Amino acid sequence: MIKTTDNIHFIGLGNMGFPMAGHLANAGFNVSVFNRTPSKSSNWLENFSGTALSTPTANIESSNVVILCVSKDEDVRELLTGDNGIIFKLSANTVIIDHSTTSAQLAIEMASAASEYGCFYVDAPVSGGQQGAINGQLSLMVGCPAEVFKQVQTATAPYTKAIVHMGPVGSGQKTKMVNQICVAGLIEALAEGLFFAEQAGLDTQKVMDVVSQGAASSWQLVNRHKTMIAGEYEHGFAVDLMQKDLAICLQEASELKIELPATRAVSGFYADLQANQLGHCDTSALLLRLQKRKSAG
Repeated sequence: MIKTTDNIHFIGLGNMGFPMAGHLANAGFNVSVFNRTPSKSSNWLENFSGTALSTPTANIESSNVVILCVSKDEDVRELLTGDNGIIFKLSANTVIIDHSTTSAQLAIEMASAASEYGCFYVDAPVSGGQQGAINGQLSLMVGCPAEVFKQVQTATAPYTKAIVHMGPVGSGQKTKMVNQICVAGLIEALAEGLFFAEQAGLDTQKVMDVVSQGAASSWQLVNRHKTMIAGEYEHGFAVDLMQKDLAICLQEASELKIELPATRAVSGFYADLQANQLGHCDTSALLLRLQKRKSAG
């Protein structure tokens, strides 16, 4: 069983991974970190106790847990089963916890590869954003064998406020798809509401103050309306990443032979932002899209 003094190999020190690895170090785990940009590892070591690795596989056989927090299917596949892949060097019974948002099929593929080497792959995408990672208040949706779930709970406890075993491998990613489908629709609705209030000559802040007290309220409304009103779009999850996630949702829906009309529409709106070189903006830039379309006539 995993203990808080065990060795954890953490790969990916982006906006989410950096604080998550920090919480592990602060909790007493022996944390080794790797990032493709070495300066991020150096910066992490200035803030937390641990070891920076020169390669993803350095000393990996000594780790009880490997945690990934990277961007997409291709990144996970290359790290785990590519040339010099991590899976080939792990000790038996090592638990791989993947916090990346990927396709469910990728998770199933990686779990099969890990099992051939006597290891466990767990898909455990997160929700809560950068602020949730910083505060150690993330929600995890987990796909794994039931007998491994307790170990996942122990390893991720320092940055988790809620964790649910959703079923076998792939279930975590499918649950994250539900999350992204819901979030995309909420952000577009908020953008349209703010745009309508603005165009109707209302005091948008007063509008938000009152509707936030009723049925229209949501996390997105409470936490994003002020930055949207101010035209600030550098607060967290980027359009490019959300568009990647929505593509995964729409592909899964296609395989299920179902329609997701609102999700498909919002994906198209994000594509508009990307076409205008705004993919780096956070997802609330859907309001900016409406404003630009209005000003363009």
